[in-house]
Order: sequence, then C-alpha cells, then structure tokens
Amino acid sequence: MAENPLLDFRALNEQAPAVYKAKFETTKGDFTVEVHREWAPRGADRFYNLVKNGFYDETRFFRVMPGFMAQIGIHGDPKVASIWQQARIPDDAVRKHNTRGMVSFATAGPNTRTTQVFINYQDNSGSLDPQGFSPFGMVDDAGMKVVEALNSEYGDCAPAGPGPNQGYIFAQGNAYLDKNFPNLDYVKKATIVP
Repeated sequence: MAENPLLDFRALNEQAPAVYKAKFETTKGDFTVEVHREWAPRGADRFYNLVKNGFYDETRFFRVMPGFMAQIGIHGDPKVASIWQQARIPDDAVRKHNTRGMVSFATAGPNTRTTQVFINYQDNSGSLDPQGFSPFGMVDDAGMKVVEALNSEYGDCAPAGPGPNQGYIFAQGNAYLDKNFPNLDYVKKATIVP
C-alpha cells in the first residue's frame, strides 16, 4: 500500500492552474470554491495541493460564527495534523477583500498560514484586510446557502467561546470532535473539478 502523500508536505508543492475549482461535498450539501491564483499565489498553490491530495476529506467545520465566518482545516488524523501544523507558507499581499463568500487562510501572525481556511459570511474587509488575510477564492451565492446552513451551535473555539479547543483537535483529531461536538458539519470529500 502506498504511503499517505499527506505525510510529506514538502512533496506537495505543485503550482496551481491560473483558475481552478474545488468542489466540497459536505453534510449540508455541496459548494464550490473558485480560485484565482493571481489573487494570492502562495495560498492558491497550497489550497490546490491540499484539495488534490485529500487533506480536507472528513475535516470538521470546527469554528462557525454566524455573521462572521466558517472555518475548517485541521486534519482528523493527529499525525497528519501535526506535520502540517509546521508547514507554514509566506504571506501573500491582500489583493481582494474579505467580503461575503471570499475564502482566505487563517493565520496566527505573519507568515503562519498552513491548512486552515475560512469562508466569510459578510463583509469583514474592514477588520481582516488590514491584518493581512489574503483571499484566494470565492464561493458563489448558491454555494453560500450551503455554507450559511452549517451548524453554528458551538460558535467560537475555546477559550474565547464554547466550541472546540484547537490544541485538542491537533492532539486527538476527529475522535475528540466526534465525542464532544457530535453535531459539527464536515467535509465528506473535496476534489479539484473541471
């Protein structure tokens, strides 16, 4: 059996097409992210490699905040999650705004983007653009109906809110989420589509 390609992040460095689409099949329905590499080249390349190699399959929408955003991107297998937690990419310039439907990588400071992405529920450009969150793709209005239906009962992550603790997700994976936050919606499968 072939080794899981997600165990070597350095090998997943293919340049993305100028424009591509990533289909997300979720527990609430399907939506597609249309990515434009010119908006944020490093982010678009990273997202392409993650989707193409199945990283987002079975990942939970662990942070869903109505009126703000929905976030995914911590792998359900702690071994894979820990490897990618160190796989930081340099920032891209902010060329597009964090408006409704725009998709950006989450960060923990300059040059800390790894695998977590979020979809804006509204115009967050006034607060997020100056912080360096650079959108690389967008979800259309039809797809946003699915995204906005994602379960938000747990809200923000601990300690700011009652939701999951990201440290525990990294350490215990989907087992922690399934036990303590069983109603989270998740990605069944994400694929690059024509």
